[in-house]
This record gives sequence, structure tokens and C-alpha cells, in this order.
Amino acid sequence: MYVDIQSLETFSRLASEGASTAADSLGTLTGTDVYVDVTDVTLMAAGDLRDTFTGREFVGVEVGLEGGIAGQTVMAFETDAAEVLLDKLMPGDGSIEDEAFARSGVQEAGNIMTSGFIDGWADHLGVGIDMTPPSYVRASGTDILPDGALDTDRSGVFMFESKIRSLSDELEFTIYMLPEYAGFTEMLQRTGGGSAPAIPVEKLPEFNQMTKQGATSAADNITMMTGTETDVEVSRLRFVPIQDVPSEVGDDTVAGTIFELHGNPSGYLAILFDEASAEEVAQGMIPTETEPGIGEMERGALRELGNIMTSGFIDGWANVLQTSIEHTPPQFIHDMGSAVMDPLVSRLGRTQEHAFIIDSTIRTPDGDVRCDIYALPDQHELAAALDNIDTEASVGADGAL
Repeated sequence: MYVDIQSLETFSRLASEGASTAADSLGTLTGTDVYVDVTDVTLMAAGDLRDTFTGREFVGVEVGLEGGIAGQTVMAFETDAAEVLLDKLMPGDGSIEDEAFARSGVQEAGNIMTSGFIDGWADHLGVGIDMTPPSYVRASGTDILPDGALDTDRSGVFMFESKIRSLSDELEFTIYMLPEYAGFTEMLQRTGGGSAPAIPVEKLPEFNQMTKQGATSAADNITMMTGTETDVEVSRLRFVPIQDVPSEVGDDTVAGTIFELHGNPSGYLAILFDEASAEEVAQGMIPTETEPGIGEMERGALRELGNIMTSGFIDGWANVLQTSIEHTPPQFIHDMGSAVMDPLVSRLGRTQEHAFIIDSTIRTPDGDVRCDIYALPDQHELAAALDNIDTEASVGADGAL
């Protein structure tokens, strides 16, 4: 089944506009300036959702959808943010440990914000979308997700994720919308005409699995070269408005390497460590003791490591796609993450409004070292490359996409 990227862009914008309406509603309720930080669309195998939610505590509301679009929406606050929300709504009246108090406040906020989020979808589709009354949810990890979200026999999961933050308070929350997969992909299908590339949607999770294998190879290279055990924490494929990519990376200072990819697909690859991780990893490669910080020897070590990690990351792509992908020499960077990504998205933005961003996070078991890998392929070339994937050859032995 093929879906038009232009259709995917339309629904991405609808989700972003709905999130803005929800943010405005939250601002009115709480008297707080809030904004939508980023909205993206993730397509993954059902089991991969666990990586995103494991180890987190949530309070929120769940709403079922029927009619023009079927599925479920979860508006989830992590526990600390829920405390701030309740204090804004009903200052001094109770705490999150008071179940009745928490239920009342969170349901009130969730009902208003979810209505705003969905109304734009209904207007665009020209059909009614019925919502069930908001159901209060307090859960750990994946228990916050709708029933059936983790069913392994599903073809995949589309997840719209909008992050909303306050300018002045520690208040943030995320809207997760998980439309029913089969019906939603039908809505995304090309209807004829149009010049936007078409993506074989059933192959996107396969490409994501291939990327996870590349990230595992990159993690193994860190372990081999530094003696520090690492593993892939999460790897996913997201569809993001191109101007939002720097926000995805954030403003923390990072050090690492940037590569330009040439082949099918072309694009960019960024391997970014936070400063402390970069220093620790680099010094693990240097046989002599060096001064604290990231000096010339550390920069050289990170370039060498980036070269090897990049080769391992993209080799799997080239093998499955039966193509050749080469990369430029490493460009060392040491700056805010968003500033690092700005020139990359500026170049891609000349030919596309949205980007497929493939992000993988590598960590040590104790969490002391973190490395984020961001791949930004050209979407037209990615569409062509996906069309060439041999489905039977690229599906894992366990049958999971």
C-alpha cells in the first residue's frame, strides 16, 4: 500500500494545529503561557513502543474515537507535570496523591484539550468524529497506552506525538494519538495525480528495523573501541516538519561528527554525544592521560569513532537496498544541538517541507554515556529506496517488522 507524502504532511499539520488549540486551552485554564514544542508522526512495529514508555510514570486521560477516524487518543502528563497542572487549576486544594482530586482536575483539562485537538481533524475530513468521555488513567510505562497498542500481530502503529510546554513553569505534557492502523493508511493512500513521492507504508517499519540493526552495529563499535559496554535504547523513524528538527535535538551542548551521505538515499548523519559522554568516550580511546575537556586529541578520537560508527550504521542500508552509500570525511562539531542541525535542515528544506528523521539513542547500562544518532535522508530518494526493499529478505527471523 502506497501513501502520498503530501497526505502525511497534511495530517502532520492537522496534529500540530490541534496541539496548538489544546495548548491555548491549557493556557486559558491555567493562566500560563504555553506553546507546542514539536509534533511528529512515528511509524513503528507495535513492540517498539515499549522502548519509548518504559520506566516513566504518567497521569492523563484516554479518549476513544469513532466516525471519520477511529482510534484512541491519550493525553499524558508525567507525574511531576501533573502536580504543576493541578496546582495551577486548583491551587492549595489537594495533591496528586488524592485520587478523587487528581481525577477531577486532569479529566477537566483533558476533556477541553482533547476536544480542541480533534475538532480540526473533523473539519478537514468533513465528517463527524465522536469521542468517548475522557477516562482518567494513572499508569506506569506502556500501561498508559490504549488497549491493543502493543498487539504484535498488528502491521504497525502510527503515533502522533505533540509535546506542549510552558514558558515559565515546569509544566509539560504530551498528546499521543494512535489512529486505527488499517483505516488510517486507507486515508493516506494516493488518490491519483499529484507530484509528491509515494511511500510503500508497509516497508517503513522494515526500514526502521534495518536502522535499529545499524544502531546496534554502531553501539558495538563504541564498545570495541573504548571498552565501555553500550546498547541501543531506542530507534525509531519519525516524520517531522523540517523546521522542527532542531527542536527535536534540543539546546544542550553536544560534541560529535556530521557526515553527508551520497548514494541512495543521500542525506545527512549526525552522531552526537553530550559533553560529558564525548569526553569519557574519547579519553577511553586515547592511550595517554590528557587535560580535562575536549581538546585536539579528543576531537581526533571522536572523528575516528564517528567514521567507524557511520560505516556500521549505513552498511546495513546499502546491503538491503542493494545500492552504494558513501559518506564524506567527518566534520567535528561542538555546539548546541539545535545549532548543529540548523544548517542541515536548511539544505534539505530547499526541496522538502517535512523530513523523515531516524533517531537512535545509545547508552551505557548505568546511563553515564549517551550518544544520539540522527539520520536525515532525502525523502524522494528514500521513497525510491523503500520501493526496492525485498520484504521477505528484510523481515527479521521473529517475523517482527
